[in-house]
Amino acid sequence: MSVELDVFVGNTTIMDQEVYQLWLSGYTVGDAVKVRMDGGVLDGCDASAEVLRSDTMDQFRTFQMCERLLHNPAKLANQLLFQIPPDRQAMLIDRYYAFDDAFVREVLGKKLSKGTKKDLDDVSSKTGILLKSCRRQFDNFKRVFKVVEELKGPLVENIRQHLLLSDRLARDYAAIVFFANHRFETGKKKLQYLTFQDFAFCAGELISHWTVGAMDNQLEDMDVDLDKEFLQDLKELKVLITDKDLLDQHKSLVCTALRSKTKVFAEMEASFKNLSRGLINIAAKLTNTKDVRDLFIDLVEKFIEPCRSDRWVTIDVNLYLTHYINSAHILDTFKHQAVWNSLWDELFKMLTDIQHVTVCFLVKMGMVASGASAAAEGTRATAASSEEPVPVHPTQFTTSISFSFRDMLNVGCRAWPHSGSQAC
Repeated sequence: MSVELDVFVGNTTIMDQEVYQLWLSGYTVGDAVKVRMDGGVLDGCDASAEVLRSDTMDQFRTFQMCERLLHNPAKLANQLLFQIPPDRQAMLIDRYYAFDDAFVREVLGKKLSKGTKKDLDDVSSKTGILLKSCRRQFDNFKRVFKVVEELKGPLVENIRQHLLLSDRLARDYAAIVFFANHRFETGKKKLQYLTFQDFAFCAGELISHWTVGAMDNQLEDMDVDLDKEFLQDLKELKVLITDKDLLDQHKSLVCTALRSKTKVFAEMEASFKNLSRGLINIAAKLTNTKDVRDLFIDLVEKFIEPCRSDRWVTIDVNLYLTHYINSAHILDTFKHQAVWNSLWDELFKMLTDIQHVTVCFLVKMGMVASGASAAAEGTRATAASSEEPVPVHPTQFTTSISFSFRDMLNVGCRAWPHSGSQAC
């Protein structure tokens, strides 16, 4: 009885990047062969479909053998079974840990648990991504979370060093870990216009400016937990809305600065108190876990949607929040009492962060004069305003920590679907 065997002998492991991508995407050998044939891989050569099938099957088998090493990328460089050049190793790792934006958007902020994994059938049906690929991506998220869970120090750097990922991919995974840790709500209908990259930028701002490591770089704590002392201090800022005289004085200063500078001045003046209450109340409630989870939906409902309703454009939002910040700094309560100095620091940090995020939210709502759809590209450029930065108070509050909330709001404004009009 004769047996036919296909034998491949070689030194350097042959890995076709196209076949690797088909394997990562969850294709079966048969489906992968069909894709390769439809792509014309056999054109101009004498190989048969059976040879192509054998080649595809062999490469799939190689990838499956490498997979256990990819679960711990550091082992890939030290193993002797596969002769893989360093540049090809980097490609294998980065592609294995790459993910589809449509998939991560469905699970972002959810607990990385068995319960969530059970729902991947529905995610696969909704996104059109094969179930096998969904499971790989989910397992990668969970694996990275576990690797860095107990590590001290910068989150992005920990991911980069232990998983050997590229800088951009490490930052994306840091965002996923951060959102999973705090369980931020991202699935509500009002937030569906925001892409993963929009949220990833916001995560970067929060990690850089609101976490324990950001507040005290002498600490070696992992920068994934929000600084509780910082959030507690924000509660004291409610005086800006509970003290009627202070609220009126603040409104007067802001409106005086805005007069004749915008076409929506009347709307700004009429909505000042409601918008101020919305912003300060969001800040004051961040000591509660639930309110932290609802941060983005609160920003949309309490600030972004009212601005959109009044047909503000991005320059109006920047103008309003810049004067809101600067005017608060010169209020008598802040100006003459040293006790408020540290609290003003907290207000400035929060509001300058919120300003950038809000402007981005509004741009995606269609509140720009032009180019809103282009601004919604799925990159971190989404969060970078094309306009020159608006000057802030020329004091010690000009460090990078002062701008994260404004940047976050810029993301959301740019993310809203373009309505086709110059405003909303």
